[in-house]
Amino acid sequence: MTADEVRQARAYLLRVAEPPAPALVEFVAEHGPVAAAARVRRGDCPAEVVKVTEARRGYDLVAQDFARAAAAGARLVVPEDEEWPRWPLHAVDLAAQHGVAEAVPPLALWVAGEGALGAAADRAVAIVGARAATAYGEHHAAEFAFGLAGRGVPIFSGAAYGIDGAAHRGALAAEGVTVAVLGCSVDTGYPAGHISMLNRIARSGGNVVSEYPPGTPPGRHRFLVRNRLIAALTEGTLVVEAGRRSGARNTASTAGAFGKVVMALPGPVSSGMSVGCHELIRDAKATLVSTVDEVLETVGRFGTAEDTATSRPKRRTDRLGPEALRAFEALTVRADRSDTEVAAESGLPLRRVRALLPELEIDGFAVRGDSGWRRRKESA
Repeated sequence: MTADEVRQARAYLLRVAEPPAPALVEFVAEHGPVAAAARVRRGDCPAEVVKVTEARRGYDLVAQDFARAAAAGARLVVPEDEEWPRWPLHAVDLAAQHGVAEAVPPLALWVAGEGALGAAADRAVAIVGARAATAYGEHHAAEFAFGLAGRGVPIFSGAAYGIDGAAHRGALAAEGVTVAVLGCSVDTGYPAGHISMLNRIARSGGNVVSEYPPGTPPGRHRFLVRNRLIAALTEGTLVVEAGRRSGARNTASTAGAFGKVVMALPGPVSSGMSVGCHELIRDAKATLVSTVDEVLETVGRFGTAEDTATSRPKRRTDRLGPEALRAFEALTVRADRSDTEVAAESGLPLRRVRALLPELEIDGFAVRGDSGWRRRKESA
């Protein structure tokens, strides 16, 4: 099984089922992408997989998809790639174990742009909100994005008019990294008024991202599916303006279900565009924030404003590998955890955890206690 075979198999699988397709994702995880693709072509699958693939399983347009993607300056990023955003998507896997319906990871992602998606997603904040935004909302979305991007925090949003566009423009003005996640393919050119902005994002170290194969048009249901990716690929979601029922509230709810930080900006009490933000805050589903410093403190992982005032925040754990970081994050400061508990929390094999914990102790990140392991306080 070569890397090219894996990439082609995942490209085929992305086209034959409308995302998020949980039954197909589970089938691929069990059998691997190449074997799963071969069985889908034959119809040799469980009933639930047949149900979501039977209408399109004869659509083998892989060569065409790669040609159209290349023409648009896009590539297919797959879970087997170094660029894959493993750490933020790990939260989706954990949420799935707890029965969260939206917790379905993407099979692969079509990505345009010069930046490495995994690096951008490692410590990103999503800024989302209403399309029919007010001047108040657009101003603050741009200001938050400018301030965060200027401190090395990548900004994710959905490229829509209103708050999304203001967030992307604010990040670009700060010469920071911004990523647009679409509810259509990367070569569709939607929305038309943001084509030049999307091109600028791709040229400026950011990315334009989609689950949908080349040529896929926008659709209302696809924007809702896209929202789960925005929530999954970031550490926290900031809602700037949102109605009582809106896509931005949907993104915030999904982020909360994934265990991510949710924040909301309060607005004028008379503004219908801030009703969703106020309800999130009142129902304790979001933390009220009003400054960039408060966003940084709420997300936590980025440190305080003083830590990030001059450059991208640095952490001692930056030098840990992906598996070591997962084991470290499974530890707490106040209570010992057994190696079995660490394995369950991190999702790593027990034998791997037993090898990693002594290494973390040697490197000053963990302490062995009477009944297990805990974080060293200065590493917390």
